[in-house]
Amino acid sequence: MEKLKKLHCLFVLLSFMSVSLMNAQDIMLHEQINGRYDFTFIGNTLNSAENNPTFGYITSTSSTAQLNMSPADTVIRAYLYWAGSGDGDFQVNLNGTALTADRTFSHSRFFSPNTFTYFSAFKDITTFVQTNGNGTYTLSELDISAFEPLHYSRKTNFAGWAILIVYENPSLTLNQLNIYDGLQGVPDALQINLTNLFVLNNTNAKAGFIAWEGDSQLPTETFSVNNIAISNAINPINNVFNSTNSVTGSNTLYNMDLDIYEIDNYIAIGDTSASITLSSSQDFIMINTVITKLNSQLPDATVTINSVATACNDRNITLNYSVSNTNSTEVLPANTSISFYIAGQFMGRTFTQNTIAIGGSELGTFLLTVPTTIPLNFNIQAVVDDIGNGNGIVNELNENNNTFSFPVELTISPDFNALEDLTSCNLGLTKGLFDFSSFESAVKTDPSQVVRFYENNTDATAGIQPILNITNYEALTTPKEIFVRIENDNCYAITSFSLLTENCPPTVYNAVSANGDGSNDTFFIDGLRDVFVNFNLEIYNRWGKLVWTGNNSKEDWDGTVPNGIGGEKAPEGTYFYVLNLNDPNYKEALVGYLYLAY
Repeated sequence: MEKLKKLHCLFVLLSFMSVSLMNAQDIMLHEQINGRYDFTFIGNTLNSAENNPTFGYITSTSSTAQLNMSPADTVIRAYLYWAGSGDGDFQVNLNGTALTADRTFSHSRFFSPNTFTYFSAFKDITTFVQTNGNGTYTLSELDISAFEPLHYSRKTNFAGWAILIVYENPSLTLNQLNIYDGLQGVPDALQINLTNLFVLNNTNAKAGFIAWEGDSQLPTETFSVNNIAISNAINPINNVFNSTNSVTGSNTLYNMDLDIYEIDNYIAIGDTSASITLSSSQDFIMINTVITKLNSQLPDATVTINSVATACNDRNITLNYSVSNTNSTEVLPANTSISFYIAGQFMGRTFTQNTIAIGGSELGTFLLTVPTTIPLNFNIQAVVDDIGNGNGIVNELNENNNTFSFPVELTISPDFNALEDLTSCNLGLTKGLFDFSSFESAVKTDPSQVVRFYENNTDATAGIQPILNITNYEALTTPKEIFVRIENDNCYAITSFSLLTENCPPTVYNAVSANGDGSNDTFFIDGLRDVFVNFNLEIYNRWGKLVWTGNNSKEDWDGTVPNGIGGEKAPEGTYFYVLNLNDPNYKEALVGYLYLAY
């Protein structure tokens, strides 16, 4: 372990004073837990002696510790920290189970011509400890041997491990536990400020830390609460980093400290803040973890937007939210305000309806109208304990977790062009063939729009079973409504048009070769019998004599002229027809000729 000793050479003294610290992770809040909780440590050093006065290498690869929890204690958290000299060994075994670090920390000091590195690692082993319970815990395979020769030259070769255990007991008061971690050297001072407190009872207030590389032979460090240096039975006021374990009373925890202090006398009822300071004027120490327990009874309101209900072409939205008081030590009062913002603009507020118990929550809904100045895509922000101007009125354990943001996308139907009805010829019984492929582009107002056609509104709304043949679509009956779905990137719109049929003029095939060969054997008029069911047809010879009459109940004319006996073949030649369709759209008879041959 490196010490700033009295030196006889000014040059050497200046060299020591030029030590630079780098690559450290400042001690920061890792987690805040509120409830009927307390904490303890177990762990052990891997050093067989203190590294400063000892000759030779003193670090092994494993050690053991005992966990003895009360039957009434329930393990809530269990965090394993291990540390040592060098660049890091981040895979270890605990009771034979291989563990890989969840998080790692590093620290380094430069002493010319070498840089001396240190590390620590973190692993959440809550489930492991809950499963294994009380008994012996053995950490093994922690190997720093590759770095021992270098660190031995400065007497900073060490390794060790510790488990921070947070437990619940129904007999405890409602406490707030703050867990801080990192890897920060303390050649001078490290201060942690606790805020958002509301101390109702200072009984059994505690603070503890996991520290590495302390030397019991150097009484040069202090532990202060609210600027008052404190001590306990195994930690003198000027030598708190002295290789001790406050839980077991051991003073052979070489080059590491697991210390817990009662700080009742240094925290006053009504305090809303406190400070903890760790300092060292000579001994080089690295702080890994600091944990505090205070009886601070306050609610902790959080809000979550669970869903947002929107409707197409509507700027009214419904927010479904929940307000929780989960990580707290006091109930959250009724009528706690919840405010809503979009792009920093206050949109409105509502209030909790009931007192929310510790660990409880309440559901609510809120309707607001989004101004037209807000774009279609935006984030809506809910802030609990906010009276609409960014200020709250409820004292909370944590004032920095009151906000929740939720993305919202309003849907606006695309514009489209109206479509006229499409009419085709009646193929009989109001059946028709239709080509509406041109409507695909005609309905668009933007080339990027996607257009599909459907036989009913249900399919169009769901976007399923589109019509695939739009160039030769057969409508079995008309009028028939066709639904059109127009889509853009944001939404869709639905319009429709109707397919209609009309009785188109029939097509007359005026060449008749009545020879029985199956081709043009009769006078055939296409589009007549199924459409103009009430037609009347008359055929005259060239001298104007009526030779045949027909209607929908008679077969087509095959050149036979009825004579009262059975009929006879009409002579070859030109004949004339008069076709009365008896349709209101065709009041004039259709007149033409035909040529009969055999």
